[in-house]
Amino acid sequence: MDADLDTLATALYVTCDDLLKAHPERVAIRPARGFATRISDAEMLTLAVLQALLGFTSERRWLRYARAHLLGMFPTVPNQPGYNKRLRALAPTMAWLTRTLASMTGVGDDDTWVVDSTPVECGRSRETAKRSDLAGWAEYGYCASHSRYFWGLRLHLVCTVHGLPVGWALTGAKADERHVLCDILTGTAGIAEIVAAGPHLVIADKNYYGRIFEHELAEAGITLLRPTRKGEQPRGGERFFKPLRQIIESVNDTLKGQLDLEHHGGRTAAGVCARIAQRVLAMTAAIWHNDRVGANIRRSLTAYDH
Repeated sequence: MDADLDTLATALYVTCDDLLKAHPERVAIRPARGFATRISDAEMLTLAVLQALLGFTSERRWLRYARAHLLGMFPTVPNQPGYNKRLRALAPTMAWLTRTLASMTGVGDDDTWVVDSTPVECGRSRETAKRSDLAGWAEYGYCASHSRYFWGLRLHLVCTVHGLPVGWALTGAKADERHVLCDILTGTAGIAEIVAAGPHLVIADKNYYGRIFEHELAEAGITLLRPTRKGEQPRGGERFFKPLRQIIESVNDTLKGQLDLEHHGGRTAAGVCARIAQRVLAMTAAIWHNDRVGANIRRSLTAYDH
């Protein structure tokens, strides 16, 4: 098996089709009356992953490309309104599939995780912030990496040292990263079982601090490694995990640079959630396929982005 786009699409479609047949509860129930769908949920999920990997931020441009080049793989390509509606309905399915594919890799049960959050900008003008359907969820926050404020959301990621997403959440820009991490660890299907199976190491930045917070993690069998904050006693092992901290920065760079996270184009809560889930699933699918074919670098998207 090769690491190329056609092979990934075939393997992903077959796996999605088998998983959805085994778990029909993971897709939305369709009304008994109405038009019968001409494209399956497994095909829709595969199309969504290919769109993210090939860098199409416009759904209309992507569907024109699919009709011109992918009809051999997808005999029926929906129109843009239908594609958008189906994609939003499949957002919970994409989140579940992300976790399922991660568990099927050889690195899904890694006992060392890196955590961080990254801004997801949703608008820049004051009028957008006032009139957008995202107002009330999206809010103003500060991006330390770019030393500027932004209006939007934050994507919180928990990844293995190979860059494989284990859990993620999308929150307002001012959400407390510690609370979100606790929610991910307790609320993401499958993570609680992994944590209970044995001790884990979590590598984070200075924002993940507090004796109560660290005590709660320790009770769950999680050791927290983070840089020393100003006024604290030196924490051991900092020089060893600093290189590992760069992994989460690299993951965020992959999401933004290659999967166009900041150009999601969502204008509603459902639209943003679907597009973020689409990109996280695309990265997970690439790592899953690279793991299957024995690629040296599991998080490399080079074989799929052109």
